Amino acid sequence: MEGDDLKRISRLTAILTQLQTKRMVTAGKLASKFGVSSRTIYRDLKTLEKAGVPILTEEGKGYSLVEGYRIPPIMFTEKQANALILAEQLVLKNKDASFVQDYAEAIDKIKSILGYSIQDKANLLAERTRYEEALNLERNSGNLSDLQFALTNFKLVKIQYIDKKGHSSERVIEPFAIVSAENWYLIAWCRLRQDFRFFRPDRIQKMEILSENFEPHPLTLQEYFEKYQPSP
Repeated sequence: MEGDDLKRISRLTAILTQLQTKRMVTAGKLASKFGVSSRTIYRDLKTLEKAGVPILTEEGKGYSLVEGYRIPPIMFTEKQANALILAEQLVLKNKDASFVQDYAEAIDKIKSILGYSIQDKANLLAERTRYEEALNLERNSGNLSDLQFALTNFKLVKIQYIDKKGHSSERVIEPFAIVSAENWYLIAWCRLRQDFRFFRPDRIQKMEILSENFEPHPLTLQEYFEKYQPSP
């Protein structure tokens, strides 16, 4: 019985972490994640409510926490959260399954203490970042953090860019995603070319994040690759 109690306490803590990590979560998803029945999840949620956790129920949608409810007194800036998301993508490529699981759980706990605004941006960045292997690590830039910020805040960016032939041009771009092959690449809608383009951050000579916002592109990263399939 003691073992069952410990398992339940661990699950209750993990459920609370999930509620803080996601805007909305369903009982079905929680049941699937923790390998229990939906009825067990309903009981767990009632237990958390009795313990004073302010859980909101939206019929047909799921469960969420009251805005502003946080457990640990820790705050991250948006750029710090973005750096953690980028690190997460690197760790997910590690071949040690236990290490990956431990890090993923740690990231979930970190996300759970972010304010909803930063949390949503962190989740967006995680969806719009893909890492394979960056082999030429000596090619770097100081632009990645600012590009992450522009991506998650839908800010236009003006850049002075040098292409692979050495030609310089000024572009206004709409950052969409960050991926890697042999280097990091930014996928962005180029207003000069009126199309999506790959840009290497280390080839950006000058960069200015503009105050103007752009309309978010209604594509996931996977849908982008399926539709455009460009080569860096």
